[in-house]
Amino acid sequence: MQILWLEACVFTTVLCGFFGIIFKKNLVMKIISMDVMSTGVIAYYVLIASRNGVLTPIVSKVISKVKDAAYADPVPQAIILTAIVIGFSIQSLMLVGVMKLARDNPTLESNEIEKNNTP
Repeated sequence: MQILWLEACVFTTVLCGFFGIIFKKNLVMKIISMDVMSTGVIAYYVLIASRNGVLTPIVSKVISKVKDAAYADPVPQAIILTAIVIGFSIQSLMLVGVMKLARDNPTLESNEIEKNNTP
């Protein structure tokens, strides 16, 4: 039951970010919404990858006594760290683009920018 509640919260986070991207007109708010959606996707991946009772794949005296131990897979951790770094770099690149747009436009509203730049 607890997993279903956590999944519902994670999906709500993803949907809030998705609807923020669609309905917000300010470019900075769109970037923040994209970050919220990315955080929800990463949280969902962590939720699915987490299991109770698995051991770390580090050789020690305790683990060597357990013969049929279920070891944790380190690949999801590497994927999550990579997703966090890529998300941060994309967010930084988008903020630089918004800074460039802010030099030429008095507002960061997407509708006004489209009106000002339409030939």
